Amino acid sequence: MNYRKDKNGNDLSLLGFGCMRLPRKGTRIDMKETKREIGYAIAHGVNYFDTAYSFHSKNRNLGGNAEPFLGKYLAERGIRDDVVIQTKLPGWLVNKREDMDKFLDLQLERLQTDYIDVYMLHSLKIDFWNKLYGMDVLEFLDSILEDGRAKYVGFSFHDDLDVFFTIMDSYDKWDVILTQVNYLDEDYKSGLGGLEFVGMAGLGNVIMEPLRGGSLI
Repeated sequence: MNYRKDKNGNDLSLLGFGCMRLPRKGTRIDMKETKREIGYAIAHGVNYFDTAYSFHSKNRNLGGNAEPFLGKYLAERGIRDDVVIQTKLPGWLVNKREDMDKFLDLQLERLQTDYIDVYMLHSLKIDFWNKLYGMDVLEFLDSILEDGRAKYVGFSFHDDLDVFFTIMDSYDKWDVILTQVNYLDEDYKSGLGGLEFVGMAGLGNVIMEPLRGGSLI
């Protein structure tokens, strides 16, 4: 496994493990197969796990099963502090500033941890961004960095490049950006332009859909 250093010198595996498409049995997580896959990934050097409040849910307005599964798996094996957990605030469910703390605290409980390594604003588009910005989301991000509930903050992005620049320029404490890039989607959403901008800004960039959900295999 190859690794990259974060700004504090910690080794992060170049390949991460995404928990949006965990193996299923019917509508439920296939426990046996998922444990096998995660165990294999960790044994071969993967230490970066991406999840979200809504992953593995029939309805994105409800909490999914991916966070609780990952939290239980890591806790039972006593390896929570050996890995990086990245999860996300479901902005579409936030109706007031207090909801941000409510969801984060719930996610900490679901993941059986006292802190989130990378906490992101999920699936930012201009409407979600304007909504959260108007509810003092930047003050929320400041507060969770200060009290230690998150080590790093960022956002996952799903809009055009001009919106990407607007969000990037709105806050000077972004650490990590999650964008979609693969060899068929170089110009999709923020694309390579956004990727290059993140690099020039000296921020971390995590790639989603590098294989388009498996369709490019």
